Amino acid sequence: MRRRFPLLLSAALTTALIAAVFSGVPAHGTAPADGGGPRSAPAHAGGPAPGTGAAAAGHQPYASYWYPRTLLDWDPATDPDARFNRSRVPLRPRTSDPALKANANARAGEARIASLVSFGPTSANPSQGSTSPNYYAPGYWQYVDTLVFWGGSAGEGLILAPNPTVIDAAHRNGVKVYGTVFFPPAAYGGQIQWVRDFTQKSGTTYPVADKLVEVARYYGFDGWFINQETGGGDAALATELRDTMRYARSRGPVEFMWYDSMTESGPIDWANALTSANDAFLQEGTRRTSDSMFLNFGWSASGLASSRTLARALGRDEHELYAGVDTEADGYDSPVGWDSLFPNGAPHVASLGLYRPEWTYNTSATDRAGFHTKDSRYWVGANADPSNTATTSAWKGLAHYIAESSPVTSKPFVTSFNAGQGDFYHSAGTRVGSAGWNNLSLQDVPPTYRWLVGSGGTRLTPSIDFTDAYEGGSSLRLTGPLDSVNTIRLYQTKLPVAADTRLSVTVRTPAAGPTRLGAAVSFTDAPTAFTTLDLGSTTGTGWETKTLDLSAHAGRTIAQIGLRTSGTAPSYDIRVGQIRVYDGTVDGVSPPTAPTVLGSTDVSATRRSLRLAWTAPAGGDVHHYEVFRRDPDGGRTFLGATPNDAYFVQRLDRVGAETTTTLDVEAVSTEYGRSAASSTTVSWGAATGSNLALNRPATASGRCNAVETPAKAVNGSVGGGNGDKWCALTTDKHLEVDLGSVRNLTRFTVRHAGAGGESAAWNTRDFTVQVRAAATDAWTTAVTVTGNTAAVTDHPVGLAARHVRLVVTRPAQTADPAARIYEFEAWGT
Repeated sequence: MRRRFPLLLSAALTTALIAAVFSGVPAHGTAPADGGGPRSAPAHAGGPAPGTGAAAAGHQPYASYWYPRTLLDWDPATDPDARFNRSRVPLRPRTSDPALKANANARAGEARIASLVSFGPTSANPSQGSTSPNYYAPGYWQYVDTLVFWGGSAGEGLILAPNPTVIDAAHRNGVKVYGTVFFPPAAYGGQIQWVRDFTQKSGTTYPVADKLVEVARYYGFDGWFINQETGGGDAALATELRDTMRYARSRGPVEFMWYDSMTESGPIDWANALTSANDAFLQEGTRRTSDSMFLNFGWSASGLASSRTLARALGRDEHELYAGVDTEADGYDSPVGWDSLFPNGAPHVASLGLYRPEWTYNTSATDRAGFHTKDSRYWVGANADPSNTATTSAWKGLAHYIAESSPVTSKPFVTSFNAGQGDFYHSAGTRVGSAGWNNLSLQDVPPTYRWLVGSGGTRLTPSIDFTDAYEGGSSLRLTGPLDSVNTIRLYQTKLPVAADTRLSVTVRTPAAGPTRLGAAVSFTDAPTAFTTLDLGSTTGTGWETKTLDLSAHAGRTIAQIGLRTSGTAPSYDIRVGQIRVYDGTVDGVSPPTAPTVLGSTDVSATRRSLRLAWTAPAGGDVHHYEVFRRDPDGGRTFLGATPNDAYFVQRLDRVGAETTTTLDVEAVSTEYGRSAASSTTVSWGAATGSNLALNRPATASGRCNAVETPAKAVNGSVGGGNGDKWCALTTDKHLEVDLGSVRNLTRFTVRHAGAGGESAAWNTRDFTVQVRAAATDAWTTAVTVTGNTAAVTDHPVGLAARHVRLVVTRPAQTADPAARIYEFEAWGT
């Protein structure tokens, strides 16, 4: 290989390596060489594959992934996860005024940035977030033009569609989203037959291409990144690949980004440039093949220059070429030939392809402050100021080269500085949920300038604060000694002002009194000159909304929105919970109708997961829906939110002896007015006993490492990372639990690899459950399972036993040798 670091690594080894990164626990095994074959591998992750009864259950839905031939069988009408994977946020237009760029060196309208991000293992990307506050939440969308939802592996699936949370967040920021098609080298399980399956023609059509278009349309994303690194091809196959992309584009709208790997004659050869050997994958005569090309990491100044010349000769923009920069291992310490790509004072030679910018998150683990510090260093430089990127480091930050873009181009505009994750959830200033969560569908547009503070004295420090919020899990906080006027530029905008346009700011102060704060607004006729509208004083310590009349500026267009402080204070501290620009009064919205429980799954005797759906109100003015449970004491508990018309409730707890629980679904308008609730009811029924294996003594045939003990399979938890399981590599694989006395058993539940967030390819395929009344008795087989693909399996029984044993005979869907059991439960009385 000619590459410094192969693009394939994290895709081909997703099942082992990324899982380890996300959990901090070493994974066992790697992606198998045979991949299980395209027919035998599951089409979706997590719960049962289509056709195994998943439609009636309430299992966790995951982002879709396939092999070429299994994609042909996909139908959203029969895929129980499909409805949960739809994005409802259209791609927003963006504005970028060169007069308002933060950095004098940055250029607008030239180079773009494509960001290749792995949010999780191929087979374990939850459709709608999760109950963990720890997740990679991009905060610098203003520098990105395209996000590639990176993944795919021989052992899971080659074609990965992005989940809707990422699409929603990206589209809200005007960023396109691509799924990934990955054909790995033979050394990582690649099979040239998969490429031939992908390009198979039927008459005048390419069936797989038709499905790629259907998936993108149904799920609501923009295109596909094609990474073909499987050797053994020839010129005819390379031609079919080009024809497949051109055919799909004609059936679109759908876009393609091609990776510099396969050549027109068929072999794999990373040119690190656009050359006569690969240019037909971009443009072939008058025929446009792909929309862009990702150049491999080994590019040089001469190679980029010749690539630009060739692109222009083909009638293509050189900025449709993305020079790859690999930051997976070293982040902002990665060596980059910046002067070759972005020469000082001269036009950009090509665009930038960032491989794995989530390094900033992966190397910070659960340290949120550490992640934000690294992310700021990565995007805006060492000074956390996009206007000041001076540093001795070679990595000045992307803000040094690329001018910001903003999607704030239409009203209403509302931001609550919600980062799309948090340790609690607030609705209109009230805490309605006290558990951690992540859901990028709820992320607000981050500030265009993060952070840009002008001051004649000590600069205040802005931050995204996760200790308080007005909406969601975070707010904007300004702190520090106030000794002069501070102007905090937040958003570049293009918002026309009408006679009834209002600007409201919701604030919270430590004590009643003057806020010393005003809204700072500039207009396109004088974009750098701010007009300040004072917010006055607060009457208490709660959230208060100050509404400002902009009618005096009717006919003008807002170019920037910021904040400006005045006066002095030795220790200034104020939170901004929401900024809103809208016309007239805040619009409400009609409630959704017919909320329905599509399916439920018992997690325990007092806990369920649910799949809900409802009908959206007419009008299309819904920003998102919020789902609550009514509590017996008259209160309500937040269960989650989504812009979609279906939602997966990961955790519904039974309170006391309640026989039913009422669920409310409310619509929140684009101006943050709220509808009345629509309701449905969940019945609990009579108690069916308890998990008798919970925390009982457990023994096993062995363990993979010191932390993956038998006790982990009876601790009642699957959420503690990849180490929260029993794992065995022994030839004989069994797990035995002593219930303490002979008990009446009604069912066994086994939670396999997928239940803990690992690859569905590692779900136990064949196993038995055995029982006996005494240690001296022979084992009797009570349950036999073959061909399982599900992450959670339930097995009703009617028997009495003291000792129960799980015997694994085929531990995975592939040849992987490790048994992975997150929980082994024995229910009864």
